[in-house]
Amino acid sequence: MNWISNYVRPRINSLFSRREVPENLWTKCPECGTMLFHRELSDNLNVCTNCDHHLAITPRERFRSMFDGGAFVEVKVPEPVADPLQFRDQKKYPDRMKSAQKSTGEKEAMLVAEGEMGRTPVIAAAQDFSFMGGSMGMYVGNAIIAAAERAVKLKRPLILFSAAGGARMQEGILSLMQMPRTTVAVEMLREAGLPYIVVLTHPTTGGVTASYAMLGDIQIAEPNALICFAGPRVIEQTIREKLPEGFQRAEYLLEHGMLDRVTHRKNMRDELVSILRMLGGLPAPTKADLPAPVDPPAIEAQPETAPEPDAQASKPA
Repeated sequence: MNWISNYVRPRINSLFSRREVPENLWTKCPECGTMLFHRELSDNLNVCTNCDHHLAITPRERFRSMFDGGAFVEVKVPEPVADPLQFRDQKKYPDRMKSAQKSTGEKEAMLVAEGEMGRTPVIAAAQDFSFMGGSMGMYVGNAIIAAAERAVKLKRPLILFSAAGGARMQEGILSLMQMPRTTVAVEMLREAGLPYIVVLTHPTTGGVTASYAMLGDIQIAEPNALICFAGPRVIEQTIREKLPEGFQRAEYLLEHGMLDRVTHRKNMRDELVSILRMLGGLPAPTKADLPAPVDPPAIEAQPETAPEPDAQASKPA
């Protein structure tokens, strides 16, 4: 009986039981509610194929789509003090950090890398909103300074992709100090005559908007991105008035002069390459490399031979 119950019955149940579908195969678009297959969504750069809504994308995924061949090298960022204020709310700050690191697979909320984009060497930095809301702490400040110093050293432009809920409350005043620190880093680029381009993604808010995210030589945003210091709900509750439709969204800010461009994610790489090459005084980018011309094979000259005499002409008359 033990053999039947312990081996035969589980074996039969495994053959006829319904297989569970993994939950991570589908993603629901928060805008239109369409269920998107994860491979299709990834191939479309995390943009909804039905309504064109731009979903969040991790820095690594973004860099793979931006850099030539998806190849880039990470820039080392100095480590800050782990828990300077011994902060604790519902959890200890180190425990929150470990949870975020486990869920995202990243060390912190910003990734800095160097590589080539359209054969143009660049330094790029991107925030990860899935890591504690992309909040700006001491590590993020160190990352921007490291990116600026690397750009100055190699004489390369810096591109920054922002996505943040603001300063990190677990670091208190130390997180707010990153606002002037990052402003000084941007000034280093200006003094070196290097372009600083900011791409604002959804959402970019709080102290990040009030510092390095709005200091770019060129400001580009993804469609419908929320860009603000205080959110629309806070403003409505303060002034007790209904805000205009699309207030603080990328298109609204473009119309009112706070942005230079609103660009679809699929066109972002080409536009950045064109801007970088134009600012660097380089020739216009090419869409693809043409094959090198191949010389036709040389034809060896044949030695000239005397024609054979005509047999009829050689006979005597």
